[in-house]
Amino acid sequence: MKTPLTLRARLTLVYGALFLVAGMMLIGVSYLLFNQELTRLFDNKYGSGRVLRLHTQGTVLTLGQAQQLMEDQQRLLEQQELDLRAAAVTSLLVQGTVAVVVVGGAAIGLGWIISGRVLAPLHRVTATARRIAAAPMAERGLHERIALVGRHDEVKELADTFDTMVERLDHSFDGQRRFVANASHELRTPLTLNRALVELAMHRRTASPDVKQLGESLLEINARHERLISGLLLLARAEHEIADRSPVDLADVVSHVVSQVTAEAEAENVTVREQAFPAPTNGDAMLLERLVLNLVENGIRHNVDDGTGWVRVTSRTVAGGQVTVTVSNTGPAVPPYDVPELFKPFRRLNADRLVTGKSAGLGLSIVRSVARAHGGDVVARPRDGGGLEVTAYLPPARPRPEVFTGRGDDLG
Repeated sequence: MKTPLTLRARLTLVYGALFLVAGMMLIGVSYLLFNQELTRLFDNKYGSGRVLRLHTQGTVLTLGQAQQLMEDQQRLLEQQELDLRAAAVTSLLVQGTVAVVVVGGAAIGLGWIISGRVLAPLHRVTATARRIAAAPMAERGLHERIALVGRHDEVKELADTFDTMVERLDHSFDGQRRFVANASHELRTPLTLNRALVELAMHRRTASPDVKQLGESLLEINARHERLISGLLLLARAEHEIADRSPVDLADVVSHVVSQVTAEAEAENVTVREQAFPAPTNGDAMLLERLVLNLVENGIRHNVDDGTGWVRVTSRTVAGGQVTVTVSNTGPAVPPYDVPELFKPFRRLNADRLVTGKSAGLGLSIVRSVARAHGGDVVARPRDGGGLEVTAYLPPARPRPEVFTGRGDDLG
């Protein structure tokens, strides 16, 4: 497949071609005018009659001698005319063409530089749009602005329009996140009140077994709603890039999470295996713990129920310095085309929008948001024989900058 020429290259070629065509036309017109003037000069000034009179003044010639002299001078003038025309061809056509080609090459180089300067604002627009498109999540890059300065022309108008569009999108996404966070906060209060009232009714002395059973069901539903709201709050928080980062070793996080889920794994009859190799990174320790916890809980809850299920959690540093957390588990077979759907909020395998049991349907959505907030990403693939293998990639730990204390020992 041929690579198309850039706009800069096309402008340069058009400019150079126009210059060469104009130069060649100028040489052709100059040669035609010179040729016409030379012909007129010889016809008017050096005609045969004038030549004869010039050479017969003061001299008596016979008619034959005069005729011979006139023929000789006529041939001489014709030869001079041919020599002048040859010199004109050499000077105007040949040397002029060489000069036009040389100057045309310089003009093409100059055109390349000028077109680059003219198109530089468009390159800024393209680079900004590319950074926004390459952001892990679309709304992450919406803080980018072109902020083009200079003369108000078509390019600046395009850049300003682009900035206005991105700013409106940024405000829209911010408003959406604030709405989710505020709504989740507001819903916590009535849920807490509901739980308190249900527990109060269940613990009355006069409470019948039916009331206690109903209260347990209501408490379970209330707990699901609380998990959903907590997940929404965490998702809204994770969608902002982490600014305050501290050193975190994912190996410590993995060990802590595995100890937390031991009871749930035993209840589900699932074995959790741990391989915690050092994996230092920088970030929010609580969010990274939630990332690993969601992956492990997802592996436990979506597993086989015949007692042979297992979950393997591995942290390590891979080539290039990236750190990873990989959680693989046994479970039902997952079609490859269904894997991207699992990362959407409230989506589950074989269930479109579902919030049941101990899960709110936000587990993998939160995992991806946390990873991207730390500058990483998450990749999932089906395992042979059933289950998933999910790997979260995070950037390596950055060295902490040395702080100058002002003491002499800082200078060695």
